[in-house]
Amino acid sequence: MLNEFFIGATPSASHSQKLDISSFSSLQSLKSNLGKLFAFADVESLHFHSPEIGPLDSLEAIKSTTSPIEIRSTQYASVISPPGPRPLPVVGNHYEIYPDPLGNYDRLFARYGPVIKTTNMGTTIFHTNSPEISRHVLREGELFTKLTSDPSHPLYYMREQTALFTCDSDSPAFQMAHKFVPPAMSPRAMAHHAPLVQDAARSMFNILDELSDKKLAFNVYQYMFKMGGQVIWRVVVGQDLEHFKSLSTPPAVVIRLFGEYLKLMKKTSLRPKWYGSLPFGEPARLREVKRLLWENVEKALNECVVKDGGPLSLQDPAASLKASCIADFLYRARGEKGEGLPPDILLANVVVLLGAGFTTSASLLSWCIYSLVKYPGNQERLLQELIDNGADGKRTWTHDELHSMKFLDCFVKETQRMHSPSFQTARNAKKDVVLPGGYLIPAGSIVIPCFPSIHKNPEHWENPARFDPDRWIPEGTAGKAARKGLYTPFAAGGRGCVGFNLALLEVKMVLAELVYRYHFDDSSTEAVVYDPEFLVVRPLNLYTSPTRRSEWPSPSTSKE
Repeated sequence: MLNEFFIGATPSASHSQKLDISSFSSLQSLKSNLGKLFAFADVESLHFHSPEIGPLDSLEAIKSTTSPIEIRSTQYASVISPPGPRPLPVVGNHYEIYPDPLGNYDRLFARYGPVIKTTNMGTTIFHTNSPEISRHVLREGELFTKLTSDPSHPLYYMREQTALFTCDSDSPAFQMAHKFVPPAMSPRAMAHHAPLVQDAARSMFNILDELSDKKLAFNVYQYMFKMGGQVIWRVVVGQDLEHFKSLSTPPAVVIRLFGEYLKLMKKTSLRPKWYGSLPFGEPARLREVKRLLWENVEKALNECVVKDGGPLSLQDPAASLKASCIADFLYRARGEKGEGLPPDILLANVVVLLGAGFTTSASLLSWCIYSLVKYPGNQERLLQELIDNGADGKRTWTHDELHSMKFLDCFVKETQRMHSPSFQTARNAKKDVVLPGGYLIPAGSIVIPCFPSIHKNPEHWENPARFDPDRWIPEGTAGKAARKGLYTPFAAGGRGCVGFNLALLEVKMVLAELVYRYHFDDSSTEAVVYDPEFLVVRPLNLYTSPTRRSEWPSPSTSKE
């Protein structure tokens, strides 16, 4: 005997299935089977409902029902399409979101619930601020994947199919890149490169000293943009860009190209799909900038690799320590069968490591300085911790020493929670999916977990709008938040950020060096705004004044 099951308020041909359930011996096995059949992200959440009888709580009740049976994700509500604001002709919901997507996403979640549907310039995207839903979306598997080759994906215009971050999950290059790149970014590798990061941080001293002497303020993001470029270029291709020779030294050409490329890419992704094919204007400039960028990075790559240095085995835990830089390691690394990265995959991954590495770190560093000057008391606590750990302006900080400082770690975590630079992590639904809460996502749809909104979701965070590093002090807090999907500054799952070890090393090293040597004051003349048309969230008009310290507090009698 066949029973008919369906999702939605009424049976439909597209969302209805007939199934012989006579052989099922438990309700749990039936739930598991139907959960997979209808692609429920959480098969444990299934409830059964008969329009005539009401809830069906046992296998016997289901078997005895002859009418169609509704499957729900919650006990009291049918599966629905996510709601959202009514779109305008042509532009869709553009003016519901821009020019303040961060604030407007929060507003729309508060109005419509944890999953919303928006249509922007013809592109439909679903967004969520639910940590539970985010965990399912970010999990590579039967339901979701990363498909940058989809024209609706936010990274479509940088869909390089040979690079780890920008390729589809089923791209032939993904598994190979994922085998070679993470070892180059491991904690052990970053510990090896820590002196380079410290040297880059200290290269800024002469500029900040001059600003301090002249009592001048500086635009924080512009300087952190140069600092991020300085660090990533040293670590990845082993070259010094000399960004801080003088107050007026501009970023290196290749760093400016990266910034322009990311800006043009994001702007193009916010326009109608046909816009990117124009043979003139910004789309044409985007293609030219990409060409120049690849040429410059290829030149740097050829100059930095030790071509006669011999192979470096991936089986050797210390292999990354024998390379001059990350690019040199990727060039010389060999798998168990002697295979290495083909030249096109090598170049593409070096390009993406450079670009993704410095823009996100520059933004996070900027927000860390924002947090120092905007939230009273934190600068003093951070300085005291540095003193208590032996800071003297001369010592060499190791990777482990930086990560052992509790308040520094809590401060960075809280900055990432409150001011996450990233909100573009998008995934593609591989089939019609029912998300927790009963939201039906059509096959092929783009779903974006909005990290800034997840990190401040009032249903999951106490006083979410309050900057409170102490919330991270209890042991295990960060791990628990990550497992629940509450805290994902570097995304999660198989497509999570492989560069997070370098990002955290850089941010902590730069903060340790700058806070010990300078006190920073807020010199912004107006409310700080961010750039809604850039790949990451960055403050545009944050100004601060550095004052070189002449005295320091005494060490505490005991550490916190």
